[in-house]
Amino acid sequence: MKGVITQRIDLLIQYVRNRLTQRQFVFLSSILVGITVALAVMVLKLFAHSIYTAAISLNKNLHFSYSYIAFPIVGLLLTVLVVKKILKGVLEKGTSQILYAIAKKSAIIPGQQMYAQIITSSLTVGLGGSAGLESPIVITGAAFGSNFAQACGLKHNERSLLLACGVSAGISAAFNAPIAGVLFATEVLLTDISITAFVPLMIASATGALVSTIILNEDVLLSFSRQQPFDYHNIPYYIILGILAGMVTVYHTRMFQRVENYFHQKKINAYKKAMIGGVLLASLILLFPSLFGEGYESIKTLSLPDPQRILDETLFTGFRDNPYVLLLFVAAALFLKVFATAITLGSGGNGGNFAPSLFVGSYLGFVFSGLVNLMGGRVLPVSNFSIVGMAGILSGLFHAPLTAIFLIVEITGGYNLMVPLMIVSSISFAISKYFEKHSMDRKSMAEKGHVYTEDKDRNILIAIGLEEVMDKKLIKLTTENTLADVMLFFSNTQQSVFPVLDDSNHLLGLILADDLRKRIFNMQDLAFTLVKDIMQKPKDVVTPDETMDTVIKKMEDSGASWLPLIEDGKYIGIVSKQAILEHYRQHLISATIV
Repeated sequence: MKGVITQRIDLLIQYVRNRLTQRQFVFLSSILVGITVALAVMVLKLFAHSIYTAAISLNKNLHFSYSYIAFPIVGLLLTVLVVKKILKGVLEKGTSQILYAIAKKSAIIPGQQMYAQIITSSLTVGLGGSAGLESPIVITGAAFGSNFAQACGLKHNERSLLLACGVSAGISAAFNAPIAGVLFATEVLLTDISITAFVPLMIASATGALVSTIILNEDVLLSFSRQQPFDYHNIPYYIILGILAGMVTVYHTRMFQRVENYFHQKKINAYKKAMIGGVLLASLILLFPSLFGEGYESIKTLSLPDPQRILDETLFTGFRDNPYVLLLFVAAALFLKVFATAITLGSGGNGGNFAPSLFVGSYLGFVFSGLVNLMGGRVLPVSNFSIVGMAGILSGLFHAPLTAIFLIVEITGGYNLMVPLMIVSSISFAISKYFEKHSMDRKSMAEKGHVYTEDKDRNILIAIGLEEVMDKKLIKLTTENTLADVMLFFSNTQQSVFPVLDDSNHLLGLILADDLRKRIFNMQDLAFTLVKDIMQKPKDVVTPDETMDTVIKKMEDSGASWLPLIEDGKYIGIVSKQAILEHYRQHLISATIV
């Protein structure tokens, strides 16, 4: 039955493709991807929100104020159980996986990712894990776009475009922010895109926002509109906030990686790791309940006329009317959020840093403006600084200032804050970029040479695998071969380089065509000269873990046109500069998104 349905869908796709131009079919595909991704986002948001609501309701019914601290432990254990039993132990987390798919897997994402993220992130975040749903949403959207393109038999560049359409629709639907959806896809994922490719992105993003508007309500989405008019006299304070945001992003990035790596290096049972992480997270939530879940409710609370409500039902309820305690509480939560998120993800949970960045930014803006107001100087609009702070942290962490600016504008309606948003986002981005070359999600994989950067040539080179440009079938020589043997091989093949190996397949040297020309007319040389007398050591060697940009650099530095690939001391094949250039041209054509 399943095969019949699949066959009919294939026939329908083929029927439609035959009656539309290729560009028209891509436009139609972007609408379909936008709808399906938006519906997936609805499922994820509503599922996570339902679990969260049920957990809070259960906490009230138990008549024990702090029973909710046990929920994150349950959430992490359930997530690990699902990964182990349903997903066969495989769960790719973080938007870096999308970057890797674009760079090294021809924009192909496993179909499992269309549902794996929804289940695991809902359990983690819905039950109080201190992370965001946006990263799973982005991966889900990318998976829908990629698999739709695969089903339609689209080429690599069109597959990359529909993958980006899925991401754009996902962000747009999650925040009802269509402009931010397009900008996120282009700033974070696609480093090389033509103007015409924006049309499918805009179509998918608008579709996602429309579906979100129809189905979801404001209780599920992050949206609020409390702000005051922009006063240009406050610009110096916004500049200071931008500097602080940049410094906090560097702190957040580095501390997150340390804590997460600590858990990854722990070689213990996955359930035990989840239990340890859950207990640590529960301890933090006991002190600072706002660390429970995404934290969007606390962001909204700080924007209300009575932000002291954030201390209600905490260990600090008795200090509700003390503004200094309120600021200390919010400041502590600000710096502890990174630990809560890193523990959540490092111990086996699924989520991302998008929501935490908004959390930290809002808290930073609140603390800074509140402190200035308490000092008796200029009275700053706290809600404005909380809103602008979100853009500052988001810009610095993801190195995406335009996404940060327009996302905050769209979810708050704060178009009158465009100037301070630009100031804070750009300063934070500049500071973060100075100390951290790559964004949080991109850093670890960029260091391995596995993801795209701003360098277009390097992007194409790292997409070329060594297997594509390596020749394993070259005729191999031994030290006992004579020059006459080499000339015979040379005259009967197109081979321009001959590797000389010992009995254990270790490379001893190379014979190049240019060396042969010097001896071609000397008959005595041909008969009595051995290979070992004329071979030369390779100018450099290549190892399997190297990327093509480093291989090209070695060739340029050494002046070599061929380099041997050596693994564990043994000869594997020859890498040719000509083959690299030919594949570079092919990848350039296929990777250009138009």
